[in-house]
Amino acid sequence: MQFQFNDSVGVLEQAKKEELIKDLLTQVQKDFIRANASIQLAFNLPISDLVTLLQEKIYVLVLEKYQEFLNLLYAVDIPESQILKLASKDPVDLSSEVCFLILKREWQKVWFRHKFNS
Repeated sequence: MQFQFNDSVGVLEQAKKEELIKDLLTQVQKDFIRANASIQLAFNLPISDLVTLLQEKIYVLVLEKYQEFLNLLYAVDIPESQILKLASKDPVDLSSEVCFLILKREWQKVWFRHKFNS
């Protein structure tokens, strides 16, 4: 699997192109629930709105519910080393970068499941 994504929108566009957007969003919702930070994602929202919704939720978790944020990173399986590499100290930029990491990891899970369970 060799995907080169530049941002969160790119991940979602690839999922849509491969007709796995519903699976991806379901996986995202599932891991948010596991982290005690549920989120409702409508499958028919435009991609830019989905990204905004995810970034806003992550922003709130970082600022107000840090333990749930850490739980989310664990549930999604994002290594601490990747978080430490993030350059941004600004919560808005950080939430954008973390959103991208989450979507890339969730896409990897969904893609592998689809590829090897079909």
